[in-house]
Amino acid sequence: MGLPHERHLRPRLWVALGSGIPVLLLAMGGMVAPGLVHGLDPVLLAWVQLTLTTPIFLWAGAPLNRRWWRSIRERDPNMFTMTVTGTGAAYLYSVVATLAGDSFPAALQTAHGPPLYFEAVAFITTVVLLGQILEQRAHARTGEALEALLRLAPPIAHRVAADGREEDIPLANVRPGELLRVRPGEHLPVDGRVASGASDVDESMLTGEPLPVPRRVGDPVRAGTLNTTGSLLLTAERVGADTVLAQIIRLVTAAQESEAPIARLADRVTAWFIPAVLALALTTAVAWLAFGPAPRVPLALLNGVAVLIIACPCALGLATPVSIVMGIGRGARAGILVQDAAALEQLAGTTVLLLDKTGTLTAGRPRVAAVLPAGSGTLPEELLRLAAAAEASSEHPLARALVAAATERGLALPAAEDFRAEPGVGASALLSGRRVKVSRLTGPVPTLPPAAAGATLVEVRIEGAIAGCIALADELKPSAAPAVRSLRALGWRVELVTGDRAEAAAPVAAALGLDAWHAGISPAGKQDLVRARRARGDRVAFAGDGLNDAPALAAADVGIAMGDGTDVALRSSGVVLLQGDLAGLVRAVRLSRATRRNIRQNLFWAFAYNFAGLPLAAGVLYPWTGWLLHPMVASVAMSLSSLTVVANALRLRHLRID
Repeated sequence: MGLPHERHLRPRLWVALGSGIPVLLLAMGGMVAPGLVHGLDPVLLAWVQLTLTTPIFLWAGAPLNRRWWRSIRERDPNMFTMTVTGTGAAYLYSVVATLAGDSFPAALQTAHGPPLYFEAVAFITTVVLLGQILEQRAHARTGEALEALLRLAPPIAHRVAADGREEDIPLANVRPGELLRVRPGEHLPVDGRVASGASDVDESMLTGEPLPVPRRVGDPVRAGTLNTTGSLLLTAERVGADTVLAQIIRLVTAAQESEAPIARLADRVTAWFIPAVLALALTTAVAWLAFGPAPRVPLALLNGVAVLIIACPCALGLATPVSIVMGIGRGARAGILVQDAAALEQLAGTTVLLLDKTGTLTAGRPRVAAVLPAGSGTLPEELLRLAAAAEASSEHPLARALVAAATERGLALPAAEDFRAEPGVGASALLSGRRVKVSRLTGPVPTLPPAAAGATLVEVRIEGAIAGCIALADELKPSAAPAVRSLRALGWRVELVTGDRAEAAAPVAAALGLDAWHAGISPAGKQDLVRARRARGDRVAFAGDGLNDAPALAAADVGIAMGDGTDVALRSSGVVLLQGDLAGLVRAVRLSRATRRNIRQNLFWAFAYNFAGLPLAAGVLYPWTGWLLHPMVASVAMSLSSLTVVANALRLRHLRID
């Protein structure tokens, strides 16, 4: 069990600040303004400090004290063990000195009575409370942008009944399978598919793609995206907590609660560091009691408390989680969702990247790569024009690719009559009295240009006679080639792993300059390949988007899913690239390396302060200089170490990763 939520800690912080500032002024104000406490009764000052510090230690610091007791009871030392041990020793001594100061021997007295350390108690408790609140807020800020996306889903949905009537219902009452109307300018309420209508949908808030995406019958749509032009009737598939937006929120939440391996290393270091410091504080006190000059008791107490305070591992406790949280937050703003904090750290050390092809390297949308007439009687433009006209009424992806290619080339399509679609075969139509049929190639494969290698071939027949064939290829994403070059420049080996044919894999690998390619690989084979690479000592990342990639994503050191991939792929991965392209992976690698570097810097500063301050706090310079480290100075040094770590981690918020 951790500390209470920051909304419960805030009142305690305000009490600590309100009471602690006067304590600091009364205890330390005379050093800054000598006349501030001049002439005031020392006994009265002591009682005022006691009165103000007690609620700070017992009420404002109660959550810290409970964590201290739990660490003692469970023998699990942590930063609270050191913090409360130091403040508790200072508080109890100061209470005794206030209540029974006159009974202290003369050797323990100063001009104002026995020395008091209430200001150290107030200051340290306030700083630790502030640090815990800031850490919790950093976690909360990581998900704020994504929670805003979730709120984009409208509270009301327009349900269409079987008789065509429309009614407005609360979003919570929508059930899968129901028909919903989405008017132009409205946000989509659920994940589903277009049942009728057509429109351009703005998905920029989800994917980062600046241009609206055309959505037609059968196309998937997502909650929170904006319908821009046409009216859509969609079939609800996933509602409420099952939508992609809700899943994204859960991914970030899981990432915040996960712990990176380097964080576990810091925990192990803390586990031996704290007992060592406690032993050093006890040894310091005993040594001053046995060998120190008079007055031995106050000097032993002063130096023992100083050791406990300066060694407070606040900075050590903040070093890793603050950097991880800031890194996750920076990634979320760049379209990189970190599902597992371990993935953010492990990505920096990856040596091999295995890539799926379709949907990862390629767009998943076929395009016309070549038009090959059967003879000299038909020109390529005419063959494409006839094929596109015959397929104009079809919603098949290959048909849409033919129509798009004809439109791009400015070809006017003749009116089609008697359209006939044969599922799994093709389509035909009457064009100017001639039957034109487009279907999968059944005859011999013609010689293809390099750009069409591995493409899908369709044949065009006019009145039953072969007129030629058209090659349709899945084009590479524009970001694929630059991203692969950048990843290789970062020292990665990049390989293609696909279930597609070798004829389709080889041209892609050649075009991108990949180190190797593997074709015809089953889902189990992809997982076996990942395990084989790991067995030989490689740190392996796998990037994919489909159901068949899930086993490999789960087996890799770091699984990387495309944001437009399947739910199973998203759940099996450690990193999700919302924009669905490898340019996001390049940014993720840079972020990972910067985060790991930031953590190491934080750990260095945390230990540097401790190792430099502990000998001073123990009084090693006293025999030569007569100088001792006051507990208040030790508390300032401890606070500076925490502020250094937090300030260094905050630099990740403005990290350039493009």
